[in-house]
Amino acid sequence: MKKAMKNYSLMIITLITLTVGFSTISLANDEGKTKNITELKFIGNMENQPVFQLNLNNTEDDEFIVTFRDDAGNVLYTDKFKGAGITKKFMLKSDEFNDSALNVVVKSKKYNTTEVYTINRSHTYVEETVVNKLK
Repeated sequence: MKKAMKNYSLMIITLITLTVGFSTISLANDEGKTKNITELKFIGNMENQPVFQLNLNNTEDDEFIVTFRDDAGNVLYTDKFKGAGITKKFMLKSDEFNDSALNVVVKSKKYNTTEVYTINRSHTYVEETVVNKLK
C-alpha cells in the first residue's frame, strides 16, 4: 500500500512539474509598435456624386497605397501618399460602379499592414404622411 501511495505521489508531482514547466504566458503587449489608424467615412454628396474622406491618423512618416476596386477586381483608382496625419477626400462617379460594391484597400509600407473597407450603395424611397388635428 505504501508503495502504491509513493507511485501516485510521484506521478502527481511529475504531472504538476510538466504542466508548470511547459506552460507559457502570452502577454497582450504592443509596446514599441505604432499602429496606423485609418478611417474611411461618407461625408456627403457633391454634384450628385458620393464623397468619402480618408483619415490616416499616423504619428510617424509612412507611405500609404490607396486602391479602389470594383467587385470584378478592376482597379478604378490607385495612388501613393507620404507623410503623417494625412486627410484625403475622394469623389466617386456613381455611374462607374452602379450598385455593385467597391473595396478600398489601404496599405502601409512601413508597418506592412493592410486595411480593407467595403462601400455598398443602396437606394430607398421614403414617403412620410403626417395627420394633424386642427383646432
